[in-house]
Amino acid sequence: MCIGVPVKIVEAGDFVQKAEGKNGIEDVNMMLIGSQPVGTWVLNYLGSAREVLSEEDAEKINSALDGLSALMNGDEEIDVDRYFPDIGQTAAGAKT
Repeated sequence: MCIGVPVKIVEAGDFVQKAEGKNGIEDVNMMLIGSQPVGTWVLNYLGSAREVLSEEDAEKINSALDGLSALMNGDEEIDVDRYFPDIGQTAAGAKT
């Protein structure tokens, strides 16, 4: 399964930049979104940055990925509100 993972740019470059995320430091191709300043969060999908993320969105995606990992590792009772806070907010605000 291929999933986009948030990474934070740690070293500038023109077409390839170093970024750090759940998988450690890796090279990320920046040709789709252009070079970004150090400290910028981007969504890395198969080695290419697909979009610039806010820090808040990066945290939400990382939290959801942690929740998926917990489920895949057999954790039967995960805290949905912790890993997927938007689901509770969406459900609370939904009209029936």
